[in-house]
Amino acid sequence: MRADAKKNYDHLLKIAQEVVREQGADASLRDVARRAGVGIATLYRHFPTREDLLAVLLRDRFDDVTARATATEDAQPAGEALVSWLRDMVALTRDHRGVLAAMATAIEDERSALHASCVSLKASGARLLSRAQADGRARADLDGVDLLALVSALAWLNDQPPFAARGDHLFRVIADAILSTPA
Repeated sequence: MRADAKKNYDHLLKIAQEVVREQGADASLRDVARRAGVGIATLYRHFPTREDLLAVLLRDRFDDVTARATATEDAQPAGEALVSWLRDMVALTRDHRGVLAAMATAIEDERSALHASCVSLKASGARLLSRAQADGRARADLDGVDLLALVSALAWLNDQPPFAARGDHLFRVIADAILSTPA
Protein backbone atom coordinates (compact mmCIF):
# COMPACT_ATOMS: atom_id res chain seq x y z
CA MET A 1 0.00 0.00 0.00
CA ARG A 2 1.34 3.45 -0.92
CA ALA A 3 2.29 5.72 1.97
CA ASP A 4 -0.55 8.18 1.31
CA ALA A 5 -3.09 5.36 0.94
CA LYS A 6 -1.85 3.82 4.21
CA LYS A 7 -2.19 7.19 5.95
CA ASN A 8 -5.78 7.55 4.66
CA TYR A 9 -6.62 3.98 5.66
CA ASP A 10 -5.24 4.51 9.17
CA HIS A 11 -7.20 7.78 9.47
CA LEU A 12 -10.37 6.01 8.36
CA LEU A 13 -9.81 3.31 11.00
CA LYS A 14 -9.19 5.89 13.71
CA ILE A 15 -12.44 7.68 12.89
CA ALA A 16 -14.31 4.38 12.60
CA GLN A 17 -13.07 3.39 16.06
CA GLU A 18 -14.37 6.69 17.49
CA VAL A 19 -17.76 6.34 15.81
CA VAL A 20 -18.14 2.70 16.89
CA ARG A 21 -17.25 3.64 20.48
CA GLU A 22 -19.89 6.38 20.39
CA GLN A 23 -22.66 4.57 18.50
CA GLY A 24 -21.90 0.90 19.08
CA ALA A 25 -21.41 -1.96 16.65
CA ASP A 26 -24.37 -0.77 14.57
CA ALA A 27 -22.72 2.61 13.97
CA SER A 28 -23.67 4.46 10.82
CA LEU A 29 -21.13 3.77 8.09
CA ARG A 30 -22.20 7.04 6.46
CA ASP A 31 -21.19 8.83 9.68
CA VAL A 32 -17.81 7.10 9.57
CA ALA A 33 -17.21 8.20 5.97
CA ARG A 34 -18.47 11.75 6.56
CA ARG A 35 -16.38 12.27 9.69
CA ALA A 36 -13.32 10.79 7.99
CA GLY A 37 -13.81 13.21 5.12
CA VAL A 38 -14.21 10.49 2.49
CA GLY A 39 -17.05 9.31 0.32
CA ILE A 40 -19.04 6.25 1.25
CA ALA A 41 -17.59 4.49 -1.82
CA THR A 42 -14.09 4.95 -0.39
CA LEU A 43 -15.20 3.37 2.89
CA TYR A 44 -16.79 0.44 1.03
CA ARG A 45 -13.69 0.02 -1.13
CA HIS A 46 -11.67 -0.63 2.04
CA PHE A 47 -14.45 -2.39 3.96
CA PRO A 48 -17.09 -3.97 1.70
CA THR A 49 -19.31 -4.83 4.69
CA ARG A 50 -19.88 -3.61 8.24
CA GLU A 51 -18.49 -6.91 9.44
CA ASP A 52 -15.27 -6.35 7.51
CA LEU A 53 -14.84 -3.02 9.30
CA LEU A 54 -15.70 -4.53 12.69
CA ALA A 55 -13.26 -7.36 12.06
CA VAL A 56 -10.39 -4.92 11.64
CA LEU A 57 -11.50 -2.83 14.62
CA LEU A 58 -12.19 -5.74 16.97
CA ARG A 59 -10.00 -8.68 15.99
CA ASP A 60 -6.94 -7.39 17.85
CA ARG A 61 -9.01 -6.64 20.95
CA PHE A 62 -10.59 -10.11 20.88
CA ASP A 63 -7.19 -11.71 20.41
CA ASP A 64 -5.76 -9.66 23.30
CA VAL A 65 -8.50 -10.88 25.66
CA THR A 66 -7.87 -14.45 24.50
CA ALA A 67 -4.11 -14.06 25.05
CA ARG A 68 -4.64 -12.62 28.54
CA ALA A 69 -6.92 -15.56 29.35
CA THR A 70 -4.19 -17.97 28.27
CA ALA A 71 -1.60 -16.12 30.35
CA THR A 72 -3.79 -16.03 33.47
CA GLU A 73 -4.74 -19.68 33.08
CA ASP A 74 -1.32 -20.71 34.40
CA ALA A 75 -0.50 -17.64 36.46
CA GLN A 76 -3.61 -17.28 38.63
CA PRO A 77 -5.80 -19.58 40.67
CA ALA A 78 -8.72 -20.93 38.64
CA GLY A 79 -11.42 -18.69 40.12
CA GLU A 80 -9.34 -15.53 39.82
CA ALA A 81 -8.42 -16.32 36.21
CA LEU A 82 -12.11 -16.78 35.34
CA VAL A 83 -13.05 -13.49 37.03
CA SER A 84 -10.22 -11.73 35.16
CA TRP A 85 -11.64 -13.01 31.86
CA LEU A 86 -15.11 -11.82 32.85
CA ARG A 87 -13.72 -8.35 33.67
CA ASP A 88 -11.92 -8.20 30.33
CA MET A 89 -15.11 -9.19 28.53
CA VAL A 90 -17.20 -6.58 30.35
CA ALA A 91 -14.59 -3.93 29.53
CA LEU A 92 -14.69 -4.99 25.88
CA THR A 93 -18.47 -4.68 25.80
CA ARG A 94 -18.29 -1.32 27.56
CA ASP A 95 -15.87 -0.03 24.92
CA HIS A 96 -17.78 -1.55 22.00
CA ARG A 97 -21.52 -1.54 22.61
CA GLY A 98 -23.40 -4.13 20.64
CA VAL A 99 -20.33 -6.27 20.06
CA LEU A 100 -21.84 -9.38 21.63
CA ALA A 101 -24.53 -9.60 18.97
CA ALA A 102 -21.83 -9.41 16.30
CA MET A 103 -19.84 -12.06 18.17
CA ALA A 104 -22.80 -14.42 18.42
CA THR A 105 -23.41 -14.11 14.69
CA ALA A 106 -19.72 -14.59 13.87
CA ILE A 107 -19.42 -17.69 16.05
CA GLU A 108 -22.19 -19.35 14.04
CA ASP A 109 -20.88 -18.24 10.61
CA GLU A 110 -17.61 -19.90 9.62
CA ARG A 111 -17.31 -17.49 6.66
CA SER A 112 -17.33 -14.49 8.99
CA ALA A 113 -14.20 -12.37 9.16
CA LEU A 114 -14.56 -12.48 12.95
CA HIS A 115 -15.31 -16.20 13.26
CA ALA A 116 -11.88 -17.46 14.33
CA SER A 117 -11.29 -14.66 16.84
CA CYS A 118 -14.77 -15.02 18.34
CA VAL A 119 -14.53 -18.80 18.62
CA SER A 120 -11.13 -18.48 20.32
CA LEU A 121 -12.45 -15.82 22.68
CA LYS A 122 -15.45 -17.93 23.67
CA ALA A 123 -13.25 -21.03 24.03
CA SER A 124 -10.84 -19.17 26.32
CA GLY A 125 -13.69 -18.37 28.71
CA ALA A 126 -15.04 -21.92 28.51
CA ARG A 127 -11.55 -23.29 29.23
CA LEU A 128 -11.19 -21.06 32.30
CA LEU A 129 -14.66 -22.08 33.47
CA SER A 130 -13.82 -25.79 33.03
CA ARG A 131 -10.62 -25.33 35.00
CA ALA A 132 -12.48 -23.53 37.79
CA GLN A 133 -15.13 -26.28 37.79
CA ALA A 134 -12.45 -28.99 37.98
CA ASP A 135 -10.94 -27.18 40.97
CA GLY A 136 -14.34 -26.99 42.62
CA ARG A 137 -14.32 -23.18 42.32
CA ALA A 138 -17.18 -22.71 39.85
CA ARG A 139 -20.71 -24.02 39.52
CA ALA A 140 -20.88 -27.24 37.56
CA ASP A 141 -24.12 -26.31 35.77
CA LEU A 142 -22.61 -23.55 33.59
CA ASP A 143 -20.93 -23.67 30.20
CA GLY A 144 -19.27 -21.22 27.79
CA VAL A 145 -22.60 -20.15 26.30
CA ASP A 146 -23.85 -19.29 29.79
CA LEU A 147 -20.74 -17.17 30.37
CA LEU A 148 -21.40 -15.15 27.20
CA ALA A 149 -25.02 -14.71 28.24
CA LEU A 150 -23.94 -13.39 31.65
CA VAL A 151 -21.45 -11.03 30.01
CA SER A 152 -24.26 -9.90 27.73
CA ALA A 153 -26.46 -9.19 30.75
CA LEU A 154 -23.69 -7.13 32.34
CA ALA A 155 -23.14 -5.28 29.08
CA TRP A 156 -26.84 -4.45 28.90
CA LEU A 157 -26.79 -3.16 32.49
CA ASN A 158 -23.82 -0.93 31.73
CA ASP A 159 -25.74 0.56 28.78
CA GLN A 160 -28.71 1.50 30.96
CA PRO A 161 -28.14 4.84 32.73
CA PRO A 162 -30.17 3.92 35.83
CA PHE A 163 -28.09 0.75 36.33
CA ALA A 164 -24.65 1.80 35.07
CA ALA A 165 -23.57 3.14 38.47
CA ARG A 166 -24.29 -0.29 39.94
CA GLY A 167 -22.21 -2.09 37.31
CA ASP A 168 -19.29 -2.98 39.59
CA HIS A 169 -21.59 -4.21 42.34
CA LEU A 170 -23.63 -6.31 39.92
CA PHE A 171 -20.44 -7.68 38.35
CA ARG A 172 -19.41 -8.92 41.80
CA VAL A 173 -22.86 -10.45 42.38
CA ILE A 174 -22.67 -12.35 39.09
CA ALA A 175 -19.04 -13.38 39.63
CA ASP A 176 -19.94 -14.67 43.10
CA ALA A 177 -22.91 -16.56 41.64
CA ILE A 178 -20.59 -18.25 39.12
CA LEU A 179 -17.99 -19.17 41.70
CA SER A 180 -18.68 -21.84 44.28
CA THR A 181 -16.68 -19.87 46.81
CA PRO A 182 -16.10 -16.13 46.18
CA ALA A 183 -12.67 -15.33 44.67
